[in-house]
Amino acid sequence: MERVCLDCGAKLLGRSDKKFCSDQCRNNYNNRLNRDQNNYVRNVHAQLRRNRKIISDLLDSGHHRIHRDALIAQGYNFTFFTHLVETPDGSRWSYCFEYGFREAGKGYLEMKMSSSYLDIGTEEEG
Repeated sequence: MERVCLDCGAKLLGRSDKKFCSDQCRNNYNNRLNRDQNNYVRNVHAQLRRNRKIISDLLDSGHHRIHRDALIAQGYNFTFFTHLVETPDGSRWSYCFEYGFREAGKGYLEMKMSSSYLDIGTEEEG
């Protein structure tokens, strides 16, 4: 029985359990298998980076309160965030990495940066 490379179909020589004729074929084959999963993760991560940059740029330019529609107009997608924090006073902050916001009434959002975003259990209201 002739064995062939799973990627390019070339005849395989050597070990009986060999599946690919080269490292390039092995990489091509595995990349093709994982393409859909990798694309999904890549797209989600790209949106998270975009969301983070939007809030970061707004805070850097001195905005700490903004209307929800202004974020949407800049491409912010409220579906994608990294974590939620509920403070002792009942405020609920949505974070995209270290940048967060909470509802401030009438469609406005209050934004802030938290340097301790990984210490979720010790988040202080700011």
